[in-house]
Amino acid sequence: MRASELFIPTLREDPGDAEAASHRLLVRGGFIRQVAAGLWTFLPLGWRVHQKAVQIVREEMDAIGGQEMLCPVLTPAELWQASDRYGIPELFKLEDRAGRQFVLPLSHEETMTFHARELQSYKQLPQIWYHFATKDRDEPRPRGGLLRVREFIMKDAYSFDRDEEGLDRSFQAHAGAYRRILERAGIEFYEAEAESGMMGGSESTDYLAPAESGENTLVTCENGDYAADLEIARGIPRAAEFPERLGAPEEVETPGVTTIEALAELLSVDSAATSKAMPVVVDGRVVLGLLRGDDRLEEAKLAGVLGADYRPATEDEIRQAFGADPGSLGPVGFSGEILADEALREGQFVAGANRTGWHLRGVEQGRDFEARFADLRQAKEADACPKCGGPLRFQTAIEVGHIFKLGTRYSVPLGAKYLDESGQEHPLVMGSYGIGPGRIVAAAVEQHHDEHGISWPRSLAPYDIDVVAIGSDGSEALDTAESLAGELEAADLSVLLDDRDRRPGEKFADADLLGCPVRVTVGKKTLEDGKVDVLRREDRSEERISLADAPGRIGGML
Repeated sequence: MRASELFIPTLREDPGDAEAASHRLLVRGGFIRQVAAGLWTFLPLGWRVHQKAVQIVREEMDAIGGQEMLCPVLTPAELWQASDRYGIPELFKLEDRAGRQFVLPLSHEETMTFHARELQSYKQLPQIWYHFATKDRDEPRPRGGLLRVREFIMKDAYSFDRDEEGLDRSFQAHAGAYRRILERAGIEFYEAEAESGMMGGSESTDYLAPAESGENTLVTCENGDYAADLEIARGIPRAAEFPERLGAPEEVETPGVTTIEALAELLSVDSAATSKAMPVVVDGRVVLGLLRGDDRLEEAKLAGVLGADYRPATEDEIRQAFGADPGSLGPVGFSGEILADEALREGQFVAGANRTGWHLRGVEQGRDFEARFADLRQAKEADACPKCGGPLRFQTAIEVGHIFKLGTRYSVPLGAKYLDESGQEHPLVMGSYGIGPGRIVAAAVEQHHDEHGISWPRSLAPYDIDVVAIGSDGSEALDTAESLAGELEAADLSVLLDDRDRRPGEKFADADLLGCPVRVTVGKKTLEDGKVDVLRREDRSEERISLADAPGRIGGML
């Protein structure tokens, strides 16, 4: 392909609003252009890279028995109302001219389950269906180029099985496929425990690619035996230093003290020996969330334990439920449900006395209050690994894929059933599996770039080789470059021939920016000694190779 015939609008300067490396370089390299906030057009080079990612995903999905199809983007609202997901704030909703309600889905569980109602017998199971479809999300804060967008293409797949055992097999098959996809794409990744969120279900795994511009936080053990998304990560906190044990709680006046730091300083106690009250409202009732004083609440964990959305209680609701102002709240004497973090199981803590300006020393669960215990705290860097006790490491990462065990979350409300050997009806047991080609592209750039531009893995590169001709139209150098490009393509290599009438420095800068794995320079020296300069983009190593040997030698570098 001749560069002079391609639309490649490269830029010398970074876009002013770009922070992520993938945002900067994909725009500068003419791979993508923004239409509006969170809405991007893939230009010719960008679409070529995107479709390479799509093909890798397609091949690995086909290898596990996936059947490709395509569902519409415009979806009847009643399907989402049936699954109780119509109220999701990120869901785009619209009406047609007759007033019928529709949604622009951010995933296709409802539509695929609708079609699964045509499955009738256990003999038709298992099934794996997938498609590459446009998704829309009413993202309030689009940013990072392709990382947080309002419209994107996703491969979402759905498995239909007769029981949990079958779902386990389908889940593991997809896990293997996702590992192979990301390995082929040249992306470093971790399989991490994850929160299912709005998707629902019993279990999920995130595929996280470490990157400075990622929006997820990946928590791993330095010993390599644990990985989780921060929303669900577990860590073992340091041991608290407790004061001498008391036979019963003792009141202590704490005027004007409303923070854990001030409380610990006033009473000369370890902040880990205090408790923090987090009153929330769930379905109209006040629930007391209780944490160790030096911990932060992980909201996703609390929502998962409650099994419902919640909001912080207002000051009026707090006073009505506890009889005290915020800052003096605790579990002793509270008549509502108490949901406490596991770190509060053992020991005696300082807690609010439910009396404004007063706290209690020596509060102990089981003796002074009864609570339901769960992991509610956000893991932090001082924690130890829950598996081996090793130190935890925290790094930002991009979520490139996510797989879910849905169970009967969608099949029951949407009536997707099958008949077993005895003619008994059962709901289909489902899994859902998403991966974003655009996220793969962005993650590859984040992990494979330098100060000069992108350095694509060959599997995603727009072209294998960038042949840079240093010579004007009709010159012998250009003719030689064209001849070499033809030989390389005959060897089943894809070639971008830079035949533009530009200065050599501009061509080299663009070649570095575009990031094809190999750059070959044909110029005046080639005509003198019959050799070309070959540069490997990944490590910028160079060598001079004879024209006669070039096709074979260059092919071996890829």
